[in-house]
Amino acid sequence: MSKILMVVSGADSMKLADGSVHPTGYWAEEVAASHEVLRAAGAEVDVATPGGVRPTVDQLSLDARGGVPAADAERFRGYLASIADVLDTPMALADVRAGDYDAIYLPGGHAPMADLAESADLGRLLNEADAQGKTVAALCHGVAALLSAARDDGGFTFAGRRLTSFTDEEERQGGLGDNAPYFVETRLRERGAVLDTGAPWSRKVVQDGNLITGQNPQSSTDTADRVLAALNG
Repeated sequence: MSKILMVVSGADSMKLADGSVHPTGYWAEEVAASHEVLRAAGAEVDVATPGGVRPTVDQLSLDARGGVPAADAERFRGYLASIADVLDTPMALADVRAGDYDAIYLPGGHAPMADLAESADLGRLLNEADAQGKTVAALCHGVAALLSAARDDGGFTFAGRRLTSFTDEEERQGGLGDNAPYFVETRLRERGAVLDTGAPWSRKVVQDGNLITGQNPQSSTDTADRVLAALNG
């Protein structure tokens, strides 16, 4: 049985470009749908956050304001409630070692931009996992969490690697627009990643060796499926 660590942001707010503070959290579909697919395949899934804090769901991800149909929102609520014991008592990221897992999985929501992207503990974990050839997967804004990983010379660990992320156009169409702290796609390009993105809101998963990335919430189940295929292959 595969053992997977899902690293979820612990942030419940973030500072925007105009200096205002915006409530945030993880995106319900990206945690719920991904976790459900992985568990249904028999994988053991642990959850970790910075400091072991209980993660906060972004209320927009359970609301029509976030473009989520009522039936889907109800399904995500139900699944999150079914794993409440896991989400309420996550592991502390600092205590985790990559060698204990077959894969690291990073779901999004804007929150990872506020904490995971600058987490030294996550950077250490990602460097360990990549060096050991473990599967590293990130989804939507969760791909920003990869920015925490740096080489000894200060360069981006995943520079030169092909990946996708929530796109600048998607941020403008249905995200925070120009008030976002930064655009994830642009920041990754600046750090040397090779971006391979699809049309806005299309399902898109990119695999480059042990690195698997999904573009947006619509790509949640496809990303989880690709991780399972990589672990089983």
